[in-house]
Amino acid sequence: MIVREKCTLSFESTMPTNIEIKAVLTDRAAAERIAARLSDTGPEVIEQEDHFFPCESVRLKLRILASDSGELIRYDRSNLAEARPSNYLIARTSDPHVLLEILTATLGQSGSVKKTRKLYLVGQTRIHIDQVEGLGDFLELEVVLRPGQSDAEGKTIASRLLSAFEINQHQLLSDAYIDLLQRQPRQTRS
Repeated sequence: MIVREKCTLSFESTMPTNIEIKAVLTDRAAAERIAARLSDTGPEVIEQEDHFFPCESVRLKLRILASDSGELIRYDRSNLAEARPSNYLIARTSDPHVLLEILTATLGQSGSVKKTRKLYLVGQTRIHIDQVEGLGDFLELEVVLRPGQSDAEGKTIASRLLSAFEINQHQLLSDAYIDLLQRQPRQTRS
């Protein structure tokens, strides 16, 4: 018997970690100006299509970046409206559409997200200004922790950047884009 929902790994303590936080943007243009001012590089514009697969207690997604570029990403992150650790593994592929077919036939899909991402780099932080199809505009911060760096240090960096963007507590999100999309009422066709 094959158990399709299990996606757990026994070596989570060795996985890379980000400190992540996400917020709804009320003024995308202002956020882009702030990101450009703070940034070491950017923006890099990235079209992304994320396909999610059913897993128990973690997330598994295939990110398609181009016909010859994709990433299979397994991550574990709590749904809290605050800066929180995300443990992840990434496997890159030059054949994402075949991998999508294999994973869909094997596991099924739990949904997909299409977005245009503007990526800015500020020190060890990836600033994403995302326009998500069907949802709107968002700011996402990923503080990429260095080996030995504490979660607390990453949370301090994220907090400073949130202040620079003038993000308030009410704008913070606990859920992933896929969760927000799945909660939307489905439109019926007439």
